[in-house]
Amino acid sequence: MLGLPDMIHACLFDLDGVLTDTASVHRAAWAAAFDPVLADHGQGEFTEQDYDDYVDGKPRLDGVRDFLTSRGIDLPEGNDDDKADAQTVHGVGRRKNEDVLQRIKRDGVRVFPGSRRYLEAAVEAGLRRVVVSSSANTADVLEVTGLAQFIEDRVDGVTIAQTGMPGKPAPDSFLAGAERAGVAASRACVFEDATAGVQAGRSGGFGFVVGVNRLDDAHRQALLAHGADIVVDDLADLL
Repeated sequence: MLGLPDMIHACLFDLDGVLTDTASVHRAAWAAAFDPVLADHGQGEFTEQDYDDYVDGKPRLDGVRDFLTSRGIDLPEGNDDDKADAQTVHGVGRRKNEDVLQRIKRDGVRVFPGSRRYLEAAVEAGLRRVVVSSSANTADVLEVTGLAQFIEDRVDGVTIAQTGMPGKPAPDSFLAGAERAGVAASRACVFEDATAGVQAGRSGGFGFVVGVNRLDDAHRQALLAHGADIVVDDLADLL
């Protein structure tokens, strides 16, 4: 009924781009955070390809570091107390987070209808359900969208910061999600729209990895190349 192998007992869902249409919000906030830095260094603007290649699915500060490195830009690391206008890794990260929170508060968060239907079906089927996201705003988004009622637990950006575990593409956050669901990785399915997340699912030895393609055929091929067992345009396609 859910389009998954019989041995799957738990679903580990990424949030942004899989359950909610917040990936576009994050892309816009990242562009607003990075573009002033790029302009200061005489470089072109942040692109959707930059988002896909260096930022999507990763913890915030890892995204800042990886993207700046890709452009040959070296900013001081700074610290957690840096303000949003600081020209540091932490400053850029804070600027992005403050921007995305303002956008969510102003515009709200859209849930993909097919994802809500899939969650309802997973509840009915008795599968365990955990959100595994690099976003530190996961709890707020689940509450504001009403999805919290379908989710039993979460591993998110707050968890990653508190534990010091490496973020995606390392599999640690998904492995923690499987542990919270009480199943072995081989009995859990990873649902991801980012190549970093799909790579994490594959390297973690999970029983099934579903890639969710909200973009184009090139992204579909990238998800498959990074280890997705199947790629769908919407979770409802699995029902």
